[in-house]
Amino acid sequence: MNSIIEALTGMDKMSDQVIAIDFLISAKSAVRNYSIAITETTSPKVREVLRRHLNDAIKTHEIISNYMIKNGFYHAYNLQEQFKVDMKTTNTALSLANK
Repeated sequence: MNSIIEALTGMDKMSDQVIAIDFLISAKSAVRNYSIAITETTSPKVREVLRRHLNDAIKTHEIISNYMIKNGFYHAYNLQEQFKVDMKTTNTALSLANK
């Protein structure tokens, strides 16, 4: 994000978190979609390709989750801390809407 826009919106410290959350949601969606596609296909070759993609999506989700945990963006084992992060993100989004 452009540094001027980041400073104006207050997103300068949150841009990495926003990108990581978006990427995590996309990876989670890929896992879900590949899983569904595997159950819908009758071709063993297509099923094998989808399984490889599913495994890659699972690995990607794990890498992103670990990055987010390491950087304090995601508190998978502490609901109270995660709630604080989520509320901060929500309040930032609401304040952007009011600008």
